[in-house]
Amino acid sequence: MREELGAAVKAAMKAGDKERLSTLRMMSAAVKDKDIAVRYEGRPDGASDGELAEVFAKLVKSREDSAKLYDEGGRPELAAKERAEIAVVREFMPKQMDEAEARAAIAALVAELGAAGPKDMGRVMAALKARFAGEMDFGAASGLVKAALAG
Repeated sequence: MREELGAAVKAAMKAGDKERLSTLRMMSAAVKDKDIAVRYEGRPDGASDGELAEVFAKLVKSREDSAKLYDEGGRPELAAKERAEIAVVREFMPKQMDEAEARAAIAALVAELGAAGPKDMGRVMAALKARFAGEMDFGAASGLVKAALAG
């Protein structure tokens, strides 16, 4: 992911695309912040691609929230800018699972872990986050896991 991001920054600089370059630089800064944070955890090689996908997902969520607020506040030009940034960030994220794929992955994981009820919710969610970082909307997955554990 780092290499793709670096190449995209160079391409945006050469093309003179200031808006895209701004977003790519913001993403690079977020990647560096995450790398620094994991180095303090004793991992000198930096963050994994899964962790970077989580960082990008947080950037998207933040921009979606901002765009919604701008729309409510009557500032459509700022909302459009936020949505343009979301489009750039999503280019670097893994494909998101649809609901059917998420249900299948959750069912398989529940069976694999032998999860039996609501008390296993935390264990299932932790395993999902470890395996499907950046590929799954964990807000929606939480409800699917509750339904799967309820029987």
